[in-house]
Amino acid sequence: SCPSPPDSSWDAAYERELQTFEDIGDAGEIWFGEESMVRIIRWLEKQKIPLDSSVLDIGTGNGVLLIELAKSGYIDLTGIDYSPSAIQLAEKVREKEGMSNIKFKVEDFLAPSAELSGFEICIDKGTFDAISLNPDNAVGKRKQYARSLSSVLKPEGFFLITSCNWTKEELLNEFREGFEILEELPTPKFCFGGRIGNSVTALVFQRK
Repeated sequence: SCPSPPDSSWDAAYERELQTFEDIGDAGEIWFGEESMVRIIRWLEKQKIPLDSSVLDIGTGNGVLLIELAKSGYIDLTGIDYSPSAIQLAEKVREKEGMSNIKFKVEDFLAPSAELSGFEICIDKGTFDAISLNPDNAVGKRKQYARSLSSVLKPEGFFLITSCNWTKEELLNEFREGFEILEELPTPKFCFGGRIGNSVTALVFQRK
């Protein structure tokens, strides 16, 4: 399932998940499902990305992707989310899993703090989608997202984006300034009215 537009209901959703986690130890739903996490981790492993590379998860939600990366051996992991409830939830999940080397911060990616810089890998699963759906100046917010990405990602750094709102062509257009595409990652196909399409697009960009 894909994330819904960002508004105060995000916080409400994470507050519910926080309560559920406190009650039963369940981290809640993983948007985009397990396979998108597996796809990201496989790509990093296939590229032999060093385990000490600095990784930023943009819109980390419950932090489960970073937990999986930590289990795969990655040691320099940061997750940001503009929902304080999401970060609280992620911290509780991190404690339960005993993964003390993951940093979580409340941050608005469209106005990142100065210390958010120098990352070698940035990962986005659905946050760009959510920003794009914002009814308030979506075009400006998408441009600001690309600017923020350029400021936090090192030159030559990799940006892995998973989207269910944008096609490959549209994403190439959104990130044409300052980024080049390295590859498209395989995603599940669906058939609708006799036409085959992808419900999810996953691309890897490299910062120029």
